[in-house]
Amino acid sequence: MQKDTLVFDLLKKELERQRNGIELIASENFTSYQVMQAMGTVPTNKYAEGYPGKRYYGGCEVVDEIETLAIERLKKVFNASWANVQPHAGAQANVAVFLACLKPGDKILGLDLSMGGHLTHGSPANFSGKNYQALSYGVSKETGLVDYDQLESIARKEKPKMIICGASAYSRDWDYKRIRAVADEIGALVMADIAHPAGLIAKGLLNDPFDHCHIVTSTTHKTLRGPRGGIIMLRHDFDNPLGIKDPKGNIRSMSSCLDLAVFPGMQGGPLEHVIAAKAVAFGEILTDEFKAYGEQIIKNAQAMAASFVKRGYNLISNGTDNHLMLIDLRNKNITGKKAQETLDKAHITLNKNAVPFDDKSPFVTSGIRVGVPAITTRGMNEGHMETVVSMIDKVLMDTDNEATITTVKNDVYAFMKQFPLYPELG
Repeated sequence: MQKDTLVFDLLKKELERQRNGIELIASENFTSYQVMQAMGTVPTNKYAEGYPGKRYYGGCEVVDEIETLAIERLKKVFNASWANVQPHAGAQANVAVFLACLKPGDKILGLDLSMGGHLTHGSPANFSGKNYQALSYGVSKETGLVDYDQLESIARKEKPKMIICGASAYSRDWDYKRIRAVADEIGALVMADIAHPAGLIAKGLLNDPFDHCHIVTSTTHKTLRGPRGGIIMLRHDFDNPLGIKDPKGNIRSMSSCLDLAVFPGMQGGPLEHVIAAKAVAFGEILTDEFKAYGEQIIKNAQAMAASFVKRGYNLISNGTDNHLMLIDLRNKNITGKKAQETLDKAHITLNKNAVPFDDKSPFVTSGIRVGVPAITTRGMNEGHMETVVSMIDKVLMDTDNEATITTVKNDVYAFMKQFPLYPELG
């Protein structure tokens, strides 16, 4: 068979892009080499609809062992009693929870997308806003922190069936206990989407949502540093609120309904090669080294935040508890779009992002989102954050000067040689 040189040349080009640039997208990370090795293996050839021991195809005895290992390791990571590792992405994990717990038209209450929330928490452009009656809470204009008083007021008035906590651009920890208290008062379920801070939660570095939230979902990349994918977990199983019954007339448990919601509810065959890579990543998370990595993420984020503040940048909530920060650039007279596009030219990658009470469109935005997991994986520590912020600031303060951009690009290239990425690939 002839080698597809075009595709493999592009893959080599992407490797060089990753090696030579500063990766600050909060949703991204670099897996270990062994995670990538596991992902490119023979289970990609195996169809395995169903679950370990209950497949619709033969020949699944080995992938059953792989998936069972992934489940058991994940349960240990989060001290969970049940887990599903099949969702292809975090969005699919959230779809499954909605299918298992809600009826079309039910009310849900999540953090507003424009305030740092996520598409799948009720955006009108998403299934969650199209199929359910989506309500939203926000953050305080004064503090940038989640407005729990507003959340409670809306919850008591509207009585949603589910309250969603979690975000895609929120730099502070969550008060899961307070959310659960109001949910119990109105008879609502609580779903925590911990896609962003999951790796920090796993090692006890942030508040634990599991004892206060009925269901927890996450991606497996970002701070978990695994392959791209999704997971659903329960620490304590319970009866499904829809009263769904099994063939014997017994009300199904939540775990059973969630399994059915993933398959056959919204997915077919699982990606067993990706599940193999998830199993490898979960094994890495169980090590002491991963806790040190999580601690370094927080140190790096706080050092970076301090460097931005020193230069007069406006950080939403004035800092960070986790791996990211959201920066309002309006006092610098730069749009998020302009910042992203100009920094791209200098091989510094981050994303434009709406800020709370933004006056610009989502395609332009007034802010940027900056995250440190990927550069922490590369080996940077808090002492390097001043250098990174200095290069960002140099570009943003001179966005139309091609000479400045070229100088910074060359500085980035030289700087990143200290932090080899995938030397195994040559």
